[in-house]
Amino acid sequence: MATIKRLATVALSVSLLAGGAAALAPAASAASASTCTYNIADHNAVVGYNGVNYRTGPGTGYTSKGFLYSGDDLRIYCGKGDWYYSKLIYRSKSGLSAGTYGWIRKDMLVNLAG
Repeated sequence: MATIKRLATVALSVSLLAGGAAALAPAASAASASTCTYNIADHNAVVGYNGVNYRTGPGTGYTSKGFLYSGDDLRIYCGKGDWYYSKLIYRSKSGLSAGTYGWIRKDMLVNLAG
């Protein structure tokens, strides 16, 4: 009986510790649309420069998913500061798949149209 209680206590402790660690760790989608502080009414945009990082979050501290090049088309959904959350409309010139979501600095775009 004491062994069962001890195992139950250990199991409870492990699950609480794991839950606490999960609560402290950022979610895989932590830098998604939920990070936005303002909405944009679904506008299309065109990348204006070559070798622009398409990032996992709104800042240079976030990982790059790859590069965008002049003429790549995006759908803009919302923003945070100087960054827009967007989706690639077509496959990028660097090979990123159509439908890839990411963040781009707004001054890297040359055309924003509704």
